[in-house]
Amino acid sequence: MDKPPAHRAPPDTPSAHLARNLASLRQVRQLTQESLAGLSGLPRSTIANLESGESNPSLAVLVKVASALQVPIDELLAAPRAKVRHWLARDVGSRQRGRGVVERDLLPEPVPEEMMSVMDFQPGAVMAGTPHLPGTREFFTCLEGRITLHVAGDAFQLAAGDVLAFPGNVRHSYQNPDAERPARGVSVVVFAKAGV
Repeated sequence: MDKPPAHRAPPDTPSAHLARNLASLRQVRQLTQESLAGLSGLPRSTIANLESGESNPSLAVLVKVASALQVPIDELLAAPRAKVRHWLARDVGSRQRGRGVVERDLLPEPVPEEMMSVMDFQPGAVMAGTPHLPGTREFFTCLEGRITLHVAGDAFQLAAGDVLAFPGNVRHSYQNPDAERPARGVSVVVFAKAGV
């Protein structure tokens, strides 16, 4: 077990950022200081010194460590970036879709190449899906109630917990077949990459 060093660099210095980031990246990858030393071709004492925040490594050492961890050097040296934001439910946009369907973003910040939304279906609600470019993949997870998903002429019955994956460029639609109970699901659309 690697022990944390007794002395640490002041918390807002490049040495401290390197120490914290290196230890964190190493632990996430389930590496000991010894195994990281082996992967990087450096002595274990060098890894320990880097994690102590007391060393002033050369560019060559940083390149070897970054390469072993498969991260860019700037990720090793980056200051902490705590980006915390709290959205109230009323601030998360929602849209009326189809007949009796309310859709709202699952994540209020954009995620490149993906669209995620929560869909609430009133009893008997019906909604036509939007076809996307070929290569787009859609995933629908039924969270509550039942949903019938029609994809390219076939009907799929989903109960709570069921997931259906399908090509996003084909004709599809959603229906809550229950005339008395609402239903809810999550839609994830992974858009086709340009030029693929």
